[in-house]
Amino acid sequence: MSFLPRRLPLPVRLTALIALGLAGATLASTAWADAADAHIQAPADTPYPGTIQIHVDATDVTQGIFRVQETIPVKPGVLTLLYPKWIPGEHAPGGPIDALAGLRVTADGKALAWKRDEYDVYAFKLDVPAGAASLDVSFQYLSGRGKSSFVQMTNKMLSLEWNTVSLYPAGYYSRAITFAPSVTLPAGWQFGTALEKASQTGGHVTFEPTTYNTLVDSPVYAGLNFKRVDLDPGAKAPVHLDLFADAPKDLEMTPAQVQVNRNLVTQAYRLFGAHHYNHYDFLFSLSKQLSGNGLEHHQSSEDGADPDYFSNWANNAPNRDLLAHEYTHSWNGKFRRPADLWTPNFNVPMGDSLLWVYEGLTQYYGFVLTARSGMWTPGQFRQGLAMVAANYDRNRPGFQWRTLEDTTNDPTAAHRAMLPYRSWQMSEEYYSGGQLMWLAVDAKIRALTHDRKSLDTFARDFFGVDNGSFVTKTYTFDDVVAALNGVVAYDWAAFLRGHVDALNPPLVAGVAASGWKLVYTDQESEYEKQYAAQEESPRHIFNFAWSIGLTLTGDGKINDVRWNGPAFKAGIGSGGTLVAVNGQAYTAEVLKRAITTAKDSRQPVKLLLKYLGEYRTVAVDYHGGLKYPHLVRVKGTPDYLDQIIKAR
Repeated sequence: MSFLPRRLPLPVRLTALIALGLAGATLASTAWADAADAHIQAPADTPYPGTIQIHVDATDVTQGIFRVQETIPVKPGVLTLLYPKWIPGEHAPGGPIDALAGLRVTADGKALAWKRDEYDVYAFKLDVPAGAASLDVSFQYLSGRGKSSFVQMTNKMLSLEWNTVSLYPAGYYSRAITFAPSVTLPAGWQFGTALEKASQTGGHVTFEPTTYNTLVDSPVYAGLNFKRVDLDPGAKAPVHLDLFADAPKDLEMTPAQVQVNRNLVTQAYRLFGAHHYNHYDFLFSLSKQLSGNGLEHHQSSEDGADPDYFSNWANNAPNRDLLAHEYTHSWNGKFRRPADLWTPNFNVPMGDSLLWVYEGLTQYYGFVLTARSGMWTPGQFRQGLAMVAANYDRNRPGFQWRTLEDTTNDPTAAHRAMLPYRSWQMSEEYYSGGQLMWLAVDAKIRALTHDRKSLDTFARDFFGVDNGSFVTKTYTFDDVVAALNGVVAYDWAAFLRGHVDALNPPLVAGVAASGWKLVYTDQESEYEKQYAAQEESPRHIFNFAWSIGLTLTGDGKINDVRWNGPAFKAGIGSGGTLVAVNGQAYTAEVLKRAITTAKDSRQPVKLLLKYLGEYRTVAVDYHGGLKYPHLVRVKGTPDYLDQIIKAR
């Protein structure tokens, strides 16, 4: 999953396992019985008898309705149907059960009564009558209809995620259940997916039968405006960029843009030395409605950006690590996966304890591969890294009471909702905090081996094995430590524990160990200016966190207050709106001028705030001036950052 929350209503995210993907995963089967709800049959690794037919009518794009029809082979007796709850890549029990409606079950044309499990709203129980050989199950899945909901269907494109439109029988591993999927798309629409097409007549598409874990791992993107770009011409395992846009003009790419996307594939292969798919599709939506996606799959990824991703390329640098991040997950997260994230079906709880590897290391290589491919300049890479480092230098006091590993519980604990005091509560710090830790690991390996080896050595050894195999290989903390020791002997267990299990971990130390220093000036980097300018993005904030201690949206909404920072100490809370600064109507520029003026004055910065219909003026006694992060070179030290992002 990308580092941005994906599902706005939870409120913003790969995925189940490839057909053969879990044949090699070896965890004690008794654990599933212990973890499963006592009221629901525990999954067993035995084949489900028969093939489940599933058809999705996705033609009602005006009203945003997916209409589902399943035919499920059954035997008489009690049957529990499950709606997927734990969605790989979301690391939380976030299956959108609230969007399922109109459930109807029949056998031989007669309606059967169903009852939702009293303890699990994702489970539906019914009695299969004698003589019934199959059940017909129908329901609707209702796409979100506005900015405050998760939109999966518009009049120009759609995202069909099979976990949202399917029920499956309890008592079986997902890899042991076979589905025969099909979909009807609007006339003239084209699609992209990792599924293998069996036939197509007009908008009706039938796919080859596949296991349920593979089906869930293989979403379908479709749209009216479509373009496919070959990112690895002539390869035995094709890689395509499947573009879906609100308007045809947004599909246009320059030759240079095509080339850097092709470079991404090349650089990933040179990093890992292997791949684990027959073909790979970036399913990329360029849309105001269907944007902000970032969800990994073994043979594809769901990616979304604003329509001007290509046309406004020069000003969109902060978005360009998305593809590299999700692509890296094909190796880290899909092929190799933390053992406690491997589950036999989608309703057994997942464990997230190693997300600082799954997501943190992916976040690290997402940045690195973006730079190596040429999607970022070296300067943009450093400017982006400076912003990440500054958060862990000045804006995460929550590490006084929480550890990095404890934040791996956040997807379940907080459901990726907005938090009133993120700097203190913290939220999924295993992404960017993990990224900085892996930078420190890379620098340490380079120093210990006198530049003969690097974290790339670990990546190739750990993720680059079994070329072409889909069989998922799970790993534990001890496996990670052993692999690092295979690169160079060191007390890696203590090193990692000192970062993920300790309070106030030294997360910024990797920057200095790489030959650079984090400094603050009163000037924003170009990268940060672009970051703040994305009006439709969750990233659209004006960041005064490192100075007065506030982050605000363009209209003055305060979305975070740095705990015990100047604004916090003055009594300002999050959730309010900044209306005026020193008597002038708020804009980001007005606040900048006030902070700058206060640097050479004893006068406080006076902020007029509105919260819950009431106004009050707060004086913030801050005189430190504007603070924006930058990296500067430390002379006389090895420049590991330059080596890290150099194209292979």
